[in-house]
Amino acid sequence: MATDLAQEQIKIGTRASPLAVRQSEMVADALRAAHGLPANAIGFEKISTKGDRALESKLSALGGKGLFTEELEAGLRAGTLSLAVHSLKDLPTQDPDGLVLGAILPRADAADILVPRPGLQFDDLAALPEGAHIGTASLRRQAQLLHKRPDLQISVLRGNVGTRLAKLEDNNMHATLLAAAGLARLDIAPAGAVRLDSATVLPAAGQGALAVQCRADDEALLALLAPLHCAETAACVAAERAFLNSLDGSCRTPIAALAHIKDGELSLQGRLLAENGSEMVEVTLSAPQKDAIEMGRAAGEKLRRQAPHLVAG
Repeated sequence: MATDLAQEQIKIGTRASPLAVRQSEMVADALRAAHGLPANAIGFEKISTKGDRALESKLSALGGKGLFTEELEAGLRAGTLSLAVHSLKDLPTQDPDGLVLGAILPRADAADILVPRPGLQFDDLAALPEGAHIGTASLRRQAQLLHKRPDLQISVLRGNVGTRLAKLEDNNMHATLLAAAGLARLDIAPAGAVRLDSATVLPAAGQGALAVQCRADDEALLALLAPLHCAETAACVAAERAFLNSLDGSCRTPIAALAHIKDGELSLQGRLLAENGSEMVEVTLSAPQKDAIEMGRAAGEKLRRQAPHLVAG
């Protein structure tokens, strides 16, 4: 069956960063393992996106969601790419016309990691010195940091993982925040790195999950992707993304969400904050796994009613 489905080389579109390439290689390895495909059955095309090129601005200032996906999606529509691999947290909450998520892989650790400048050591956020300089381009991370520590100085820090780690020293920053999943996939373990629990910094909707996007009418490729799909991860991120979409869905509002499943029951924790961290509202809801999207929407609407002034637009 695999031979019939993969008569032509599967071309995977990926951002050019080391992490994006590694994630695409993970998907390729999973496809080969699931179907016994030869190594040359899958190729890669590295693409520089708008989000990768404009490194001096906050994502919200550049237009938010879609900055890391538009060029890849154009390749899918044109037929030059078979599929595209994304960090799910980078994807807009609505599928573009003609495209679908063919698979969501099992989720890695969704947490954020506090990474200090080389030579420094902090056990947690409370251990940072008064007025410490933190680098991040994420409004979600910024708002939660400032909610806990309003004295912190936040500056824009963007680029791939290696670039951000190097800029810590160049810009004399005390620390940055990076996704645990990305560090693990790159096999990078920075000295002094501290995992932050969700009570301190709640992750982005979809953080730690990989999504494979393809054309909605490509039935053969959808069949190839089916064994890679994790239903439990998909339910969790569906709730998180429904929560995000009900509030804003872009990068213009600090929103965080994380869902878990236990014994078929899905629990979602969500946060909505002011950019400067001065306000934060939270919600926790539970529902059967099959009601993930409805519960996510309900959680978002609850916070929208509670703090409408915090929602962009």
